[in-house]
Amino acid sequence: MDAKEPLPLIFEQSRPGACGVALPECDVPACDVNKIIPANLRADEAPDWPQVGEAEVVRHFTRLNQRLFSVDTNFYPLGSCTMKYNPRVNERVAADPGFACLHPYQDEADAQGLLELLYRTRTYLQQIAGLAEVSLQPAAGAHGELTSLLIINAYHRDHGGVRSKILTPDTAHGTNPASCAVCGRQAVSVKSTPVGRVDLDDLRRHVDEDTAALMLTHPNTVGVFDTRVTEMARILHEKGAFLYLDGANMNAICGIARPADFGVDIMHYNTHKTFSTPHGCGGPGSGPIAANQKLAPYLPVPQVVRRDDGTFGWDENRPKSIGKVRSFYGQIGVLVRTYAYLRALGNSGLKEASEMAVLAANYLAARLRDHFNLPYPPPYGHEFILLPALQEHGITELDVSKRLIDFGFHPPTMSWPVPHCLMIEPTETETKATLDSFADALIQIKREAVEEPQRVKQAPWHAPVRRLDEVAAARKPRLRWQPQ
Repeated sequence: MDAKEPLPLIFEQSRPGACGVALPECDVPACDVNKIIPANLRADEAPDWPQVGEAEVVRHFTRLNQRLFSVDTNFYPLGSCTMKYNPRVNERVAADPGFACLHPYQDEADAQGLLELLYRTRTYLQQIAGLAEVSLQPAAGAHGELTSLLIINAYHRDHGGVRSKILTPDTAHGTNPASCAVCGRQAVSVKSTPVGRVDLDDLRRHVDEDTAALMLTHPNTVGVFDTRVTEMARILHEKGAFLYLDGANMNAICGIARPADFGVDIMHYNTHKTFSTPHGCGGPGSGPIAANQKLAPYLPVPQVVRRDDGTFGWDENRPKSIGKVRSFYGQIGVLVRTYAYLRALGNSGLKEASEMAVLAANYLAARLRDHFNLPYPPPYGHEFILLPALQEHGITELDVSKRLIDFGFHPPTMSWPVPHCLMIEPTETETKATLDSFADALIQIKREAVEEPQRVKQAPWHAPVRRLDEVAAARKPRLRWQPQ
């Protein structure tokens, strides 16, 4: 079968009588399922499962797997997502039965290896942030945001009452104002300057005694560093507010700058982005948070600690803690990968990775600046914004993104945080040859848009599925197969 031909669904391959298993005859007494399964959970008849042989099942899902677009097979410049290559040694370590098969309620004495790994991981993250203490408990970046805001709220309740307002730059991740809302606080937008940095005059207008914090991404989501971040911190601290760092873009500064040194009070990491485990399809994720001395007492419990006798365990005795924010102790598999990544790179390697990520983004921007509009001036962090649309030829950013698929590249983040843009993040793991191929593809697509616009407007041509009606898919989704 041609790899580009539509694959029949597994239900469509069903043939009466086909079977994928051969089980021995039952050698235990049959039970009455009506006595075991409550009536409200029983169906009137058995599900209409597809009847397919074992070989056909294996071949079907292997073919589907071969059509997957992943960071292991293609360049994946998804801005603000840091979709970089994940070293296989990290996967091997995380799959070790000593980690993967350990039960969350295993006695501390029998889990000393994992507890030591978690303790070391949190101390490494403390050093990278320059902050007092880290909790590994939050399960994702947005969960780390919410947990950080809960901690800030708890601090203010202990020191003079509730503060209802949290500031977010207009370039903030969408999860920032969402976290404010879930936390019961008002999100107030702060304007940016024409060069993409926070407008300090607008910030001063909004900061008052009712301000709990500013949620800052640094470098920000348009790819530039806020050169006056320490001044922002001073403005906030003078009013008793905190500077929170959304760590989504830590891949640009790890090992180069410690957030505490430019005024950050509390932050989250996306360990599943910055330190291995590229995320996708909803997980897995891990969003540890780091806090300064003022906020550390409010971190979630339990906290992994090293005891006076050198053993490791869980500390529940934290009276000011906001409590647990998830079941068990965190996304252990992601944290094992994080530990392996940090130990492999060390201090100098972590710094070099960040430097290479920044270099790759600025190199790509330099290759493309004579062909496309880059609305914000360089230098950039680890990502940058490009405006690819050619309205005079009827070409949109969606058309350009679809055409990139034909060249074997995953489209970058599209239409955010600037309308009609592509946000491009190459990461440190791509070679110069790959970056040049990507730049050449974009330049060729622009040429096609002028000379042969229909070729771009009808792309992709070489994908398993042609251009979809995305509006219909969003408004009338079909999430399960049904017979015609």
